[in-house]
Amino acid sequence: MKTLATLKIGQKALILDFNIDNIPLKLLEMGCLPGNFVELLQVAPLGDPIYINVNDSFVAIRKEVAQEISVEVLNP
Repeated sequence: MKTLATLKIGQKALILDFNIDNIPLKLLEMGCLPGNFVELLQVAPLGDPIYINVNDSFVAIRKEVAQEISVEVLNP
């Protein structure tokens, strides 16, 4: 199964599921919920963190958190 951490820059995906125990509450409040769309915008030079757009909010998250979010890629 694909995760948010496996997306390439510019790819968009639909959030399917995640482990709620491993996701910060602030990320949930910003709209990172199942059924919402997310786009990977940038990756830091060393690969962590990643910069995403979810619900018109721009967020930098750690790769370990991104690995907990299952997605379905929309534009491979």
